[in-house]
Amino acid sequence: MLSAVATPQANAPHAASPDDRLMQKAKELETAFLAEMLSFTGLGAASETMGGGAGEEQFASFLRTEQARLMVDQGGVGLAEMIFESLKTKEGGPDENP
Repeated sequence: MLSAVATPQANAPHAASPDDRLMQKAKELETAFLAEMLSFTGLGAASETMGGGAGEEQFASFLRTEQARLMVDQGGVGLAEMIFESLKTKEGGPDENP
């Protein structure tokens, strides 16, 4: 019996355009910004009554980062779009704003 052999072309992910990569980086920056802002709100802080020690503090940062990523996936605060447009303008893209 012959088995199907996967070719590199069949398994290769679709190459992202430069704009897609630029937007992804802008979203990553917005995620980092929102995660930092969430940390100042006290989100994920150890409770006074049942503190989990140093491990709880470390894992709280993962929670904040994931919540920030979900916020960005839902539209965020618009920072990623502003960063994207600014970088695209500096790059001299076709949609350059005067």
